[in-house]
Amino acid sequence: MTDMKTMVTSICLGVLTFTPAIADDFGKMEYMNNCASCHGESGMGQGPLAELMTVDVPALTKLAANNEGKFPMLEVIHTIDGRQGTRGHGYPMPVWGDRFSKSVDAAGEYGAEAIVRGRILSIAYYLESIQE
Repeated sequence: MTDMKTMVTSICLGVLTFTPAIADDFGKMEYMNNCASCHGESGMGQGPLAELMTVDVPALTKLAANNEGKFPMLEVIHTIDGRQGTRGHGYPMPVWGDRFSKSVDAAGEYGAEAIVRGRILSIAYYLESIQE
């Protein structure tokens, strides 16, 4: 079964990797639906819920600039996912890996994980595309 999980994940990630324009479009949609309420439509940390937060909501357009000009892809993926312990800015950020997986239970254990990882990767690609 692990081989099936690896294969499904590879296929899903491979499609997104070879078509970054599609990933960016899908990522923008995912971002607008799941992230913009806090981080703002522009990614500057000024979403309508930001003023209600107890911690500062970071500007996501400066991730590369704050990392010596290199977009920290793996760190971004881990922060969005949240299931492995990397949590966003003071912990009020939802664990999107858990939330996304609950919405695709019908895909089965391995299919659901591939979909979750694809959604997270597409958001990360979108964030990479909006760096200043």
